[in-house]
Amino acid sequence: MAKPLLDDDLWNLIEPLLPSPKPRRRRYPGRKPLDRRKALTGILFVLKTGIPWEDLPQEMGCGSGMSCWRYLNAWQQAGVWDRVHKLLLDRLRAEGQLDLSSAVVDSSHVRAVGGAKIPVPAPWIAGKTARSITSSRMRRAFRWPFGSRGATATTSRS
Repeated sequence: MAKPLLDDDLWNLIEPLLPSPKPRRRRYPGRKPLDRRKALTGILFVLKTGIPWEDLPQEMGCGSGMSCWRYLNAWQQAGVWDRVHKLLLDRLRAEGQLDLSSAVVDSSHVRAVGGAKIPVPAPWIAGKTARSITSSRMRRAFRWPFGSRGATATTSRS
């Protein structure tokens, strides 16, 4: 049998950090809320495999991909993932399994504190714009007066 994505030890750590579901209304209660453990399993499956949310297999019993995405969004807004991250890092640090001697800080994930307050416009480095070879400044083609045998803009004198 395949190893579960969310084992009991990890679930027991994360469960207290998840917000409790809202109580259902008496009148028009809507659908029953998805079990939080199943929602978390669906979220982990989608994030681990990289499949689109709507392709979450129904056979897993995690509800629809849209339901799992809504839980992910709600928990993100409630700050759950920051608390889970801190809890797991503290646990690894306490067990001596966290080695930060070769950590890398990526600027796409860490905000640059003390950056420029006002964006500075980029200096113009080119000279003058080049003349266009496809269009002319003249609105109409130049033509000689009617009846004369002079050259036109499309023909030359022979």
